[in-house]
Amino acid sequence: MKIFSWNVNGIRAVHKKGFPEWFKEEAADIVCLQEIKASVEQLDDSIKSIEGYSSYWNPARRKGYSGVATFVKGQALSCEKGLGLEEFDTEGRVIITKHENFSLLNIYFPNGQMGEERIKYKLEFYREVIRFCETLRKTQPKLIICGDFNTAHNEIDLKNPKANEKTSGFLPVEREMLDKFLSYGYIDVFRHFYPDKIQYSWWSYRTRARERNAGWRIDYFYVSQEMLGDILDCEILDNVQGSDHCPIALYL
Repeated sequence: MKIFSWNVNGIRAVHKKGFPEWFKEEAADIVCLQEIKASVEQLDDSIKSIEGYSSYWNPARRKGYSGVATFVKGQALSCEKGLGLEEFDTEGRVIITKHENFSLLNIYFPNGQMGEERIKYKLEFYREVIRFCETLRKTQPKLIICGDFNTAHNEIDLKNPKANEKTSGFLPVEREMLDKFLSYGYIDVFRHFYPDKIQYSWWSYRTRARERNAGWRIDYFYVSQEMLGDILDCEILDNVQGSDHCPIALYL
């Protein structure tokens, strides 16, 4: 089974940059997209209705901002949107789909670079996601949490850690939230399989960072401890263009 996660930085934009061809070639079982930046009404059928797949959408209330979508070959057993909290759910950041052997959370975590208030918002979002996962885990122990976490965890996860110690995305308080997540028994799958591998999933457009591979690893697959035995591998597909992020893949 193949599951992909990709922050596409605008689904309409990436659709013009080879997304349909990539999607068809990979023939994934599930594709989770973040930062779709569109409502369903703004999309034509070539984007929202892919043959053989059911699509689940949670756009932000604000147009052209945030939003997540999950494509499932066949269909999911059920779908839930949001964390049940208005302050977060208006931004369209979470879709939970239930499958035969696991539940999958497709999440676009907030960016804290707009200032102190957004950092506080981001940290509280992390806390609520952890609470939500722990509640869900009581009835569905096998969880997969994927998406753009908007935080590089350790120095190995970004090109210039010293220069970014005071930058949101690598602040100690943000990194501590990932420590907390893992302390509940969740596993960063890529790092589990590749503890010393240096590979990134996001590069700033502003500094032509991708050409220099001056990137950050901020896109993750986390799984609950109960799910780990089902996982075969995890990949960062940094050869795939179309966004400032690249897709990541989980193999079951």
